[in-house]
Amino acid sequence: MDMIQNTRKVISILVDNKPNTLARISSLVGRRNYNIETITASETHMPGVTLITLVVTDSDPDILEQIVAHIEKLEVVREVHVMDNNGGLYRELLLLKVMVDKKARSSLLETAEVFRARIIDLSRSSLIIELTGEPAKIDGFMDLMSDYELVEVCRTGVTGMSRGL
Repeated sequence: MDMIQNTRKVISILVDNKPNTLARISSLVGRRNYNIETITASETHMPGVTLITLVVTDSDPDILEQIVAHIEKLEVVREVHVMDNNGGLYRELLLLKVMVDKKARSSLLETAEVFRARIIDLSRSSLIIELTGEPAKIDGFMDLMSDYELVEVCRTGVTGMSRGL
């Protein structure tokens, strides 16, 4: 299974770090009736430049092309790329707080170990798990965690890079 399903597209946008840029881009996407599934924004190695990564549901390729064209016209935008589903590396971070009693703790720790998750906080009644990986891996882990009492879930959203130069 692809890391990012074929109905989803990842749009990578390099922008000048200016106020209201993220709001303008998300509004532009929403006005064309596209749903943003995840959105991340972070500084880059270039001072004053931010990388915005959008994951959208690709319901109409023609509208997606229009969205990309409109984003490219914004004065703060430096580059826009619709990333190749197979040619990219995608990751997401999950922080998960789970209520756990003494009996369930060992099975929960075994499951976390299988997924190469880290326990970053532990108390008598709960623990916090950190997991990084492909979105499908995070989804699979969350599916198994539905057997436990989840207190808090925090997912960063997808970020990614194209392979090679």
